[in-house]
Amino acid sequence: MGTTEDREEPTRDRAGAPGALSRRGVLRGAAAVTVAVSAAQTSTQPAHAADGAAAAGRPLRATARMGGNAITMSVVDGALRWSVHHHGRTVVDTSALGLRLGDGTVLGNDVTVTHHRHGTARTTWNPVYGRNATVTDHYQEQRWNLRDRASGVRFGVQIRAYRTGVALRHLLLDEGTATVSDELTTFVFPDDTTVYSARDEDAYLPVPPGSIPVTGTSGTDNGPLTDLPLTATLTDGLIACVCESARLDFPRLMLSSTDGQPGTLSAFLMEHTARGTGTVETTSTVTTPFATPWRAIVIGSTHAELVDNAELILNLAPPNALTDTSWIKPGKVFRCELSTAAGLAGVDFAAARGLQYIEYDAGWYGPEFTTTDATRPIAAIDLPSVISYATSKGVGVFLYVNRLALTDADSLFGLYRSWGVQGIKLGFINDGTQAMTDQITDWARTAARYRLLIDMHDDVRPFGYERTYPNWISLEGVRGNEQFPTATHNVTLPFARNIGGPMDYTICYGQSRDRTTNAHQMAMAAVYYQPLNFLFWYDKPSKYANAANWPGLPWFDSVPTTWDESRTLAGSIGEYVAVARRSGDTWYLGAMTDETSRTLSVPLSFLGGGTYTATVYADGVPGAAPYQTPVVVSSRSVTSESTLSVAMAPAGGQAVVLKPS
Repeated sequence: MGTTEDREEPTRDRAGAPGALSRRGVLRGAAAVTVAVSAAQTSTQPAHAADGAAAAGRPLRATARMGGNAITMSVVDGALRWSVHHHGRTVVDTSALGLRLGDGTVLGNDVTVTHHRHGTARTTWNPVYGRNATVTDHYQEQRWNLRDRASGVRFGVQIRAYRTGVALRHLLLDEGTATVSDELTTFVFPDDTTVYSARDEDAYLPVPPGSIPVTGTSGTDNGPLTDLPLTATLTDGLIACVCESARLDFPRLMLSSTDGQPGTLSAFLMEHTARGTGTVETTSTVTTPFATPWRAIVIGSTHAELVDNAELILNLAPPNALTDTSWIKPGKVFRCELSTAAGLAGVDFAAARGLQYIEYDAGWYGPEFTTTDATRPIAAIDLPSVISYATSKGVGVFLYVNRLALTDADSLFGLYRSWGVQGIKLGFINDGTQAMTDQITDWARTAARYRLLIDMHDDVRPFGYERTYPNWISLEGVRGNEQFPTATHNVTLPFARNIGGPMDYTICYGQSRDRTTNAHQMAMAAVYYQPLNFLFWYDKPSKYANAANWPGLPWFDSVPTTWDESRTLAGSIGEYVAVARRSGDTWYLGAMTDETSRTLSVPLSFLGGGTYTATVYADGVPGAAPYQTPVVVSSRSVTSESTLSVAMAPAGGQAVVLKPS
């Protein structure tokens, strides 16, 4: 696991951007809004040069390039446009940019460029926890300051190209306030593109961009809408995932099919909360200067490469805001039944099986949808005794809280801290509007003040804020494994939802309702990035009293939840995936397949020198139903020259520990 990132308070550049590049060296000019770049390569284009080009009738273009990725912004006949290419292949064809303000002013239809800056930056940083111990932040940036000809409003567009993808955002430059009613960004995909659409806790549906199903009710945002992250598969194996990062004081982004434009998705700023409660917000008023959230596209030449490029979202987020992160401990969690005895047994089970936390879920303080007081446990739970016992065993305690009981989070979180609680799982969070974005980020900050980990559940979507407040250790925002989805769904997630950030996806090992094999469930612990991993969901410790009946237990005992290094070895969205992750000198490899049996040949070239012992947890002879397929354990010696033959039953998987001999 990486060391704590150097403490840096979130800063604001003069465009209002949290975590702006100014921490790497700011270029300041009397006429220019600042942009942070490295000292290596910087230049400016004065306004008169841009005006000259416009007067000559030539389109204006600026392109940022890095590692084969190129993002271009242009002004064509006064209108803003953008496009993305990967090694010359189109990812996003010429598409619109712009914002609509509350008074009807459209920024982007008739503009003049007043200033142009570009440059590069390269740094490395160490996350508190993550997929890798060290992250490289290397990009080329272009930035235009613009003026709307009709209204005189000053605004800007900032684009970046990384080796892992591209990103853009709008800037509002005039000082004061501004009211935004719509974002006019579109994503025009090439012909034959398929997008993986899902809303709320729906399963992913692969459809053409123009065929996203109409969803919603009279009390929610209604239309052909999909949540982010949204993955698009293009021709020749190219794949891209649209995400957002650094969403602060702004509504959540959805994407919508566009009438009459079958290849186009349009930005949609949520006006309702995801579940339709709370005030409807048709506009958002912000203090300016202000930067909108980043619209990021993670890009992979292969499906496997896409998974390894997910840290783009973190690089775009504001840096760590916490001085001391030594108390932030990722780990594995066991959910207890709602009694004192179950809590004590859960502590013993966690201590014996190498789990870091137990959790009391919904109901520990009463019926969650009618009880607004989460300060007193039900009579069946002697919470002080359970917490005291857990502390004596080195096990932490999480408590669940429904949003209805969060009327005074500061007081509640302070109380929990005084009890010795180490984490909170928040339920039925209604993400979506600007007000809810502010509420969610405030909960994360408040929890940090009391040294509490926080896990947000239901329809909340990632935007990189786990970098800024790393105590926000996980979130749901996905059709969960406790709903026993298909194996196809499970092997879609690494290329879709998990690209955007950590994912709380409860592992249901040994469940008769599973539609997958036990080895498939085991592999999730390595395939998915889950720094807080709930294991043995629906189970009691007594189920595993005879460990000989459960050959997968040693895998769960040893597998960590955060990593020094991660490699995606193979994959195809909705079909199969294989991921290897290193903690210390030990590698953990997980592979999963859809309902089709398959065998992957996996070279072990990522291993270091010497000989390793590979302990393999594989599917046995397929049972009548996938969950009845036994786990077969074997071991062998391997080196970096070896190739594993990873055989998987239908809806199956394989988990492998690779430890130096």
